[in-house]
Amino acid sequence: MKRTGVLVAAVLGLVMTLGAAPAIAVAEDDRDVDPLVAAVLDEVPGGILIDGRHAVWPELDMELTMPATSSTAWRSVGSCTTGRICAYNHTSLGGGALTFGTCGVHTIPSSFAVKSVANARSVGFVQVRNVSTILKTVVAGSWGNVSGTVTNLRCLV
Repeated sequence: MKRTGVLVAAVLGLVMTLGAAPAIAVAEDDRDVDPLVAAVLDEVPGGILIDGRHAVWPELDMELTMPATSSTAWRSVGSCTTGRICAYNHTSLGGGALTFGTCGVHTIPSSFAVKSVANARSVGFVQVRNVSTILKTVVAGSWGNVSGTVTNLRCLV
C-alpha cells in the first residue's frame, strides 16, 4: 500500500511538472514578442503567432520572421528560401523578413518598412512598388536595396 501511494505521488508530480512547462513557455513568448511582429499582427488580419519572432498568415501565404536580438543581422542572399519572394526591413537583406510563396500582388503592411527585396524564384521578376509606381525591379535569383515607401510587391512570370 505504501509503495502504491509513493508511486502515485511520483507520477502525479511528474504530470504536474510536465504539464506546467508549456504554460511557462507560452508566457515567455507573450512577453518577448518583437514589436514589429506585434504591429504587423495587429494590422493584417488572419495572422498566427508562431513565437516571439515569427508569425504566419496562411490565407495570404505570408510569413514574418525577425532575427534573434542576440544574433547579428542576416547578410546573405541565402536567407530568402528557394521559390519565395522576400522583403526585408533593413538593407542588404537584413533585419526582419516578410516572405511570400505565391506569385501575384502582395500588399506590404504599413508598419513594415521595406529596405531590400530578394527574388528566390527561378523565373520571372518582382516589381517593388509604391501603389502602381515601380521603385525597383528584381529579377529571379537576385536581390536589391530599395528606397522610397513600398506598398506592394508584384510578381510576374
